[in-house]
Amino acid sequence: MYKKIILSLFILFFLSSCELKHNKKLRISITPWIGYTPLLYAKEKSWLNNLDIKLLTVVSLSENMYLYKAGNSDVYVGTQYEYNVLSQKDKTLFPIMMFNRSNGGDIVMGNLTIEQFQNLEKPIDIYLEMDSINSVILADFVKKYKLENKVLNYKNKDQSSIAQLNTNKITNPTLIITYIPYDVKLKGNGFKELSSTKDNLNLVVVDAMFTTKDVLDKHKEKFHKLKRIIDKSIINLKNDPKEYYEKIKKYIPQTNYQEFLSSLDDIVWINENPSQKLLERLRESNFPTRNIIK
Repeated sequence: MYKKIILSLFILFFLSSCELKHNKKLRISITPWIGYTPLLYAKEKSWLNNLDIKLLTVVSLSENMYLYKAGNSDVYVGTQYEYNVLSQKDKTLFPIMMFNRSNGGDIVMGNLTIEQFQNLEKPIDIYLEMDSINSVILADFVKKYKLENKVLNYKNKDQSSIAQLNTNKITNPTLIITYIPYDVKLKGNGFKELSSTKDNLNLVVVDAMFTTKDVLDKHKEKFHKLKRIIDKSIINLKNDPKEYYEKIKKYIPQTNYQEFLSSLDDIVWINENPSQKLLERLRESNFPTRNIIK
């Protein structure tokens, strides 16, 4: 009798565990980057409820990567930099949805002109997120403007902290690697834009959703539904940007409506029909495109 009770309890526990595992929410981690707001908009419209998806919002790209790496999210949205880092240890990781291409959305700012930085003999403070696309953008900037011989003091900070910097309180020569919408606050604090992915830098920076083959296979139907929701969010943005902004403004509290509209000029949506030229360039840089959901 005792053995039967133990066996029954074991079976009940096993079935309950399976049910909990089966019903576990799909966790997607993101940052409040303008190009990721279609997901935040969908959340505010309650479009994600029936898909049983939980969005985890963090303040930096590096924090997003660490969150995923620690197993606290199943899917993350980021750039090819995070993908290149994480795919070194997990070869089953790949992009499954495209969001946007930076068209000025990644920016180098400073409290001096480029010529002044080139003529400096003293060290330059660099504020950036080290474990993110920021470091690649910095390397491209340093090479382009021949700053390799300068002493660079790296200050690893998240973007919300960097946005608090003010030229009135900084005396050292300072460069900042940032992205929209954080540049808005920095411009108000006296920093000038020196270069961006729109016309001065040679990089192609794309934002996409990444996961593993195992997660994709388990949730394939859910991901296809999510893709249609993201496309719908972007259509709503184009048709009624004011309504869209009102839904997502709490995630970008330092950005007003006009600044939000201006920031949209700094990205190009590639969620639908990315050009063959772009896809070829991505493949050449070891960014796989065969599993992109269309």
